[in-house]
Amino acid sequence: MATPVAVTRLEVKSHGSPDEVRSPDKTRVEVVRLEGFTIGRFNFEPGWRWSECIKPVVKTDSCQVSHVGYAVSGRLTVRMKDGTQKSIVAGESYTIPPGHDAWVEGNERFVGIEVMSAEQYAKP
Repeated sequence: MATPVAVTRLEVKSHGSPDEVRSPDKTRVEVVRLEGFTIGRFNFEPGWRWSECIKPVVKTDSCQVSHVGYAVSGRLTVRMKDGTQKSIVAGESYTIPPGHDAWVEGNERFVGIEVMSAEQYAKP
């Protein structure tokens, strides 16, 4: 059994004034760093697609990042390299392994809070 992670101090930060912002095409990733943790608020505009907006930045054939998060608004569809496909909608938590493409469905921005991938997502 894994040793639980201990938090040693009370800390509060706003994604409205993040430690770092990454903004590839149709993308805004707001990164907040807390003691031992990095949290990202991912904002993908209508028309966003990983293979069109992020692939040119990271230069891999598919997203190679593992994701763990919670969908705040919008709808995101994810397709794995093996063809498996699922949509994520507001109110759902999700895990996505490496080896996928993804895109925003419809005319609403997708907003997700990510607790695993924020430090490396959309970095060259």
